[in-house]
Amino acid sequence: MKSVSSAPAKIILFGEHFVVHGTKAILAAIDKRVTVTSTVTENKTIKINSELGTIEVPIFTSYKKTKSEFRPFVYLANKVISIPNCNINGLEITIDSDIPIGVGLGSSSACCVAAASSLFGLFKAWSYSGILTMSIEAEKTIFPNTSGADCTVCTYGGMIEHPSIEKIDNTFDLNLVIANSMIPHNTKKSVKKVSKFKENDEKRFSELCDLETKLIDEVVLAMKNNDATVLGLKMSENQKYLEEIQVSNDTIRDMISSLKEISLGSKITGAGDGGCIIALINDENMDKVPALLGKDKECFSAKLDTKGVVWKIEK
Repeated sequence: MKSVSSAPAKIILFGEHFVVHGTKAILAAIDKRVTVTSTVTENKTIKINSELGTIEVPIFTSYKKTKSEFRPFVYLANKVISIPNCNINGLEITIDSDIPIGVGLGSSSACCVAAASSLFGLFKAWSYSGILTMSIEAEKTIFPNTSGADCTVCTYGGMIEHPSIEKIDNTFDLNLVIANSMIPHNTKKSVKKVSKFKENDEKRFSELCDLETKLIDEVVLAMKNNDATVLGLKMSENQKYLEEIQVSNDTIRDMISSLKEISLGSKITGAGDGGCIIALINDENMDKVPALLGKDKECFSAKLDTKGVVWKIEK
């Protein structure tokens, strides 16, 4: 018997960096997915297969003794094996992902959600709230300060406002392009850079936080009014704030500029200083994007994912 689960990637539509300092943020699940398949074995081991490699360790091995990329899965496997009367000798976990790694699209969160769902589904211990709780704990094995927002949107799908975790109803499809700058980002460095900006000019940073909060309220209204034009304008406005706190760079600016004629709005998604941008594009212009960005950039279209985590048993 196989327990198979998948969870979506995520983007930050609005509020990155400012949310750390008390503003709101809007996150959305997108239609790139990771699939995790779990099976029971008789090997008295936990075996994990992924594109990052394969490991096999004895059951109850501490996750702290494994490489960081495997820690969430060892942690979750041991939690499952510890369920009273489950009588498991071993587990094999296989991870297949369509989500680019390390570019701010929530690959680790989606993996944690899908793995929690797959493993606990083996024992009919499946619930949205339970999966979310366990996935956040699993992600803390590699990111101790995680807010849980990424795991939340990967669990429930759709669009959410953080920190209230309220779902935002939208009545139209967003035609998004996600483009990778091909520059590795470092979230810790970017966060420190923003903190430095705040220390140097607390008055202006407070003003920017207020502007971001107002902007997000306007975005929620635009969603309700099915107003893609205003949404695009707010994306570009948010990008100006991110430029001011110095998490952009020449490559990102060039990418945004190259799409200016065909996009309703573009901005960084995530930590910045690399990683990805998102752009709101009309359907008729989608096929123009690759040529405008150039051959050295990766890009793909994305739609909102409203399903969130899904699970099934296969024989």
